[in-house]
Amino acid sequence: MSADRETNQTMTDRDIALLLADAADEVEIGIAPYQAVIRGGRRRRARRWALATATALVIAGTSGTLALAGLRDGNGVEVSPAVTQKSTAPSTQERHVYAPQETMLATGTEKGEEWYISVDVWGAPRTEGEAQAQLQAMAGRDEQPWDKDQASALVGKTTYFVRRTFGSEAPSLLMGDSASRQDTMAGEDLKSGASTLDPNKTDGPQRLVVGHVAKTARAVTCTWKDGSSTVARRVAAGADVNSDEATIRPAAGSPDNWFVCVAPEGKSFDSVKVTE
Repeated sequence: MSADRETNQTMTDRDIALLLADAADEVEIGIAPYQAVIRGGRRRRARRWALATATALVIAGTSGTLALAGLRDGNGVEVSPAVTQKSTAPSTQERHVYAPQETMLATGTEKGEEWYISVDVWGAPRTEGEAQAQLQAMAGRDEQPWDKDQASALVGKTTYFVRRTFGSEAPSLLMGDSASRQDTMAGEDLKSGASTLDPNKTDGPQRLVVGHVAKTARAVTCTWKDGSSTVARRVAAGADVNSDEATIRPAAGSPDNWFVCVAPEGKSFDSVKVTE
């Protein structure tokens, strides 16, 4: 009986070996298909994803594109990469460093002459070289910041210029400034300037008031010297600019909202504040 058990055990081992050999013959060994690798990767832990991301960034280098080459499918045939990863860093054009975003703020008619108030918003340069080129582009639009001789002062700051067009005359500058992200208006913050509506009548009453406020401001009240007032109310982005209407509206590229008030003829500016 012991001999029979030994023979049966030996045959069982042989059978197992043959089965394993047959199974190995049926296995096709090759490079895993790319899509299968992607699907498998999705089941790995977040730590593995972080490692893969870091590796991709190293491979991308300065080109901003991750190229996967030399991939082959299960039959050994070379396939094209399924995924490319491009840099998401915005260009100077996308940031509007060398060409401002212009928004119409208000319009109206004064003694048969049409007038317009608009604001140019220049994106923040990231280097002194970008700032120097921005200064040159600003000069091309007759716009010069207060510290025009110091390009470094513009780095990291958004610059705006408010322009007034009256009748057929060329636009003239009303106000301008540069501000960093930390200078964004909040609460009842307000910055404004008052001027004559007609640029040729600088000694006339200051009827035009332009300024910017926090995005949350819903109403700005401009008070005139005779005690009367005009209320500018917030409108949605893209709202029509109606003639002789006082509004608060967004301006493209600006972190703040902008308002314009115009006093009736014969009245002059006294004060302005956020009232809602």
